Amino acid sequence: MKHAKQSKRAPPTHPSELAVPSYHRILVKHGLIEKTLSIPHAYKVFLKVSADPEVLKLRREVGRGNKIKHVPALYLATAMALQGMTKQELEALKLRIEKKRG
Repeated sequence: MKHAKQSKRAPPTHPSELAVPSYHRILVKHGLIEKTLSIPHAYKVFLKVSADPEVLKLRREVGRGNKIKHVPALYLATAMALQGMTKQELEALKLRIEKKRG
């Protein structure tokens, strides 16, 4: 018979990090936004990044087509597309996004 304590998980070490949406973590990981950028602004940047022609081209290769219906699939495909980009491509993407913002 299991004790109640055995089935409980350990509490997360950084709950604030878990509260951040995945698109925010994706953009921070690839250096496209600062970690302190607000979530609504990060979402706007993510939409611009995912609509970028270079990212779309890579995302289509990853997603086997452009029919990504579920939001988590969009996040995953965009993250995988960003992983496939070189540092120079990421810097060029960052400049294009900043140009659109300002």
